[in-house]
Amino acid sequence: MTEKNQLGSKITQLRESKGMSIEDLAKASDSSIELIECLEKGNLVPSLTPLLKIARALSVRLGTFLDDAPQNGPVITKSGNYESVVRFSGKLNGAVDSKLNFYSLAFEKQDRHMEPFLIDVYPFETNEYKLSSHEGEEFIFVISGEIEILYGSEKYLLKTGDSIYYDSVVPHDLHAFGNSLAKILAVIYAPF
Repeated sequence: MTEKNQLGSKITQLRESKGMSIEDLAKASDSSIELIECLEKGNLVPSLTPLLKIARALSVRLGTFLDDAPQNGPVITKSGNYESVVRFSGKLNGAVDSKLNFYSLAFEKQDRHMEPFLIDVYPFETNEYKLSSHEGEEFIFVISGEIEILYGSEKYLLKTGDSIYYDSVVPHDLHAFGNSLAKILAVIYAPF
């Protein structure tokens, strides 16, 4: 889980292709200069919300950070062949270990409007969860384990086979419930 973040070179490439400085990107994405520098160097595992803001500031889809060889037609991902993995820290500040492993199910699909992922959600000990929000919607289906979702002032416990669909603009947090790994299918729609 401590693999270096591979998103940095893609962020740098996109930022430079748009003629943006690190400072410009930090301001446009409402992020700190230090965060952008750490991400670009691969020294920090990002959480999803700042990455969505960075994608928006660069006028690209979240999936652009995962794209390899875009296709116009359908994309089929065979069981167990999840070639693209992005490791996220969740909402931990300065995290270098992954708490969420995102396996893209459509990373080669060009011009997609949804981002489908299989996600491993690792447990971690804390009672303080930092809620975040972004434009769009999310659909979550629990494949195994248990997930707790904090959504505004509400709290939901989802077990294997349960699902939830919500507006991402409402501050929220998703984490494993208890001490066991959970696996989910997540479909994220984030307009840009």
